[in-house]
Amino acid sequence: MTLKLSSHAPAPDGTVLEVTPESAGWRYVGFRVVRLAAGESFAGGAEGREACVVVLTGQADIEADGESFTALGDRASVFDGPATSLYVPAGRAYRVTGRSDVEIAICTAPGTGKGTVRLIAPEDVGQEVRGKGTNTRHVRNILPDTAEAESLLVVEVITPGGHWSSYPPHKHDRDAFPEETFLEETYYHRLSPPQGFAFQRVYTDDRSVDETMAVEDGDVVMVPRGYHPVGAPHGYDLYYLNVMAGPRRNWVFRNDPAHDWIARI
Repeated sequence: MTLKLSSHAPAPDGTVLEVTPESAGWRYVGFRVVRLAAGESFAGGAEGREACVVVLTGQADIEADGESFTALGDRASVFDGPATSLYVPAGRAYRVTGRSDVEIAICTAPGTGKGTVRLIAPEDVGQEVRGKGTNTRHVRNILPDTAEAESLLVVEVITPGGHWSSYPPHKHDRDAFPEETFLEETYYHRLSPPQGFAFQRVYTDDRSVDETMAVEDGDVVMVPRGYHPVGAPHGYDLYYLNVMAGPRRNWVFRNDPAHDWIARI
């Protein structure tokens, strides 16, 4: 099972990384990273797929469903505070044009077209600190389950060097609300400095899935099921963008019972 993909040179439309339900062998989450030079454009929008366009770095103009949003984004690095994003309901066309060199993430999931195009400004992003000690990480909730959307959940996380994240190991692969929900998930990793690396393990209780990966700047890890902790080595801060979706839009997870004690110290 191949759970990790690396970025490549830009395709003609600027795509450097793409996960589709078909390529991942699952049903819900789609994820694409696009890099554009100033003046270059990417056109998107699909029937049955809602989207959240996250401006990772640089600045872009976006036209969506007849509305224009100009000069979106002000980050030189993904580590520079919360992102600017745009929510686009299913079936609505959009076009992203770089005002500068820009990197965008396009997060997609099933939708019927409910709702309206909505700007998610940095000040709209809920921020929180989770964990303590070397389990501390900084969370930016772009599209949590309390915000309007049909399937998508989108969040950024900063894990300082020497810290762990998505830890204690947890999973959300059982459709058993309110005890647990089934959510597919992608992790898009960036590192500072960029020559660094981190580790992510994906494993199930029965170890039918058990893969540990060294991830580098620009890699994506797919989590179809199982626990999925992440560790950032000393000296290298880790950013990841999570996209989740499933049959129910709630994030309810279960810690690995062997390690659940860590959450109580």
